[in-house]
Amino acid sequence: MKTMSKVLSFRKILLFFGDIILAYISLFLMVLLGFWGKFSWEIILQHLLPFSILYFFWLIIFYIFGLYETNLIKTKLTFYPRLFGAVSVGFLTGIIFFYLIPLFGITPKTNLILNTLIFGVLVFGWRKLFYSLFSSYLLTKIAIIGKESESINLAKEIISRPYLGYKLTALFKIDQFHKKNLEHSFSSQKTEISKYLSSNKVKILSIKEDFPDQIQKEKIDTLIVTANLQSNPWLAEKLYHGLNSKINFIDSAQAYEIITEKIPISSVNQIWFLENLKEGEKKFYDNIKRRIDVVLAILFLLISSPLWVIIPVCIKLEDRGPIFYCQKRIGKNKKPFLLIKFRSMKIDAEKFGAVWAKQNDPRVTKIGKILRRTHLDEIPQMLNILKGELSFVGPRPERPEFVKQLEKEIPYYHIRHLIKPGFTGWAQLKFRYGRTIMDSKEKFQYDLYYLKNRSLFLDLGILLKTAQLLFRGE
Repeated sequence: MKTMSKVLSFRKILLFFGDIILAYISLFLMVLLGFWGKFSWEIILQHLLPFSILYFFWLIIFYIFGLYETNLIKTKLTFYPRLFGAVSVGFLTGIIFFYLIPLFGITPKTNLILNTLIFGVLVFGWRKLFYSLFSSYLLTKIAIIGKESESINLAKEIISRPYLGYKLTALFKIDQFHKKNLEHSFSSQKTEISKYLSSNKVKILSIKEDFPDQIQKEKIDTLIVTANLQSNPWLAEKLYHGLNSKINFIDSAQAYEIITEKIPISSVNQIWFLENLKEGEKKFYDNIKRRIDVVLAILFLLISSPLWVIIPVCIKLEDRGPIFYCQKRIGKNKKPFLLIKFRSMKIDAEKFGAVWAKQNDPRVTKIGKILRRTHLDEIPQMLNILKGELSFVGPRPERPEFVKQLEKEIPYYHIRHLIKPGFTGWAQLKFRYGRTIMDSKEKFQYDLYYLKNRSLFLDLGILLKTAQLLFRGE
């Protein structure tokens, strides 16, 4: 698992440092073109410090806009507007930096526009090159062995993410002679699966006596195991003899976690929770996080204080109903609390009881649509954070009516109540607004990822990326 994680981390770091290099190349080109015929290294040095500070903020803006997510590069409909938005915000930041905080004796106008354009073009080209390299070349070759259903599902996840730099080479089936018969399973869906795998150049192979030689012949770097090795000693022995092949072995849960940044419910059990949820080691983290929550909530309330006048007036003018909407939610250790929001729905929206939210929900008022679109209806939750009922980052709290239903339908769903719920969270960044039990199941898999990996660094990343919601709605 560490090897795959390091590969992904290396690629993101490479993308990041590539941007830093391009920033200074754009600075050099700006001076060269902007001071045409008057170029000197003295001018470069004069611009070096102020533009270095500006580039620092540009890199943070790029992170907020998700430009260091490798999956973004291949999605044109998302990548282009994100890049344009980040560069535009970066340009506005430059205007504020040089004209409202004139500390460095330079006020670039044409040169700032020139630098922004050059940097934007270079970043665009760098990301196109980056995607080309890691989706066509420099690939880590992977094979999967074990349960047929899990193997195929995982194969689809890997194939659909070529930007991660993994090439699925083979699926190893276990013959009937060795207690498993995946060939029949593959054959039962031969038309659909065979075409899909063959079109992506994935081989279906049987394990042979010379299994280590098979591994070397296919030039496999990592083998993902979806089978339970404790109940299959023959397979365990074969994999043991494959250690000489110098390949990495990881189980399917670890592979899913790295590739999809979620943990599938189907791959966990009670032992997994005992091994991975180190709650006893989180006391220092929880104490620091609580202090950060209080400071950030106070700052947020101070910054948003004008909205506490404007929004209530708008709500009252529309239907003269109550300003706030308090809704019972389930918190840490299943303790209920009242979540506070600016009211965005009609007064009698839930007179027949709790229902799942819908897209284009007819219960939402005109002002409510604006509040939801901009997420301004969430501002009063700062009070919940100050009271200690919410944290800034964590699984979103659900309503008690839905929790009862979800605990029956989704295995281990109660485990999300081990920690304090959040104003924002990993699942909110990775998946759409939950409207069904299936949506909640998908989001719970992201909650499991957060439960296992939560840290101050991950929380900071989630908070920065939450700013994306202001630019993309849901």
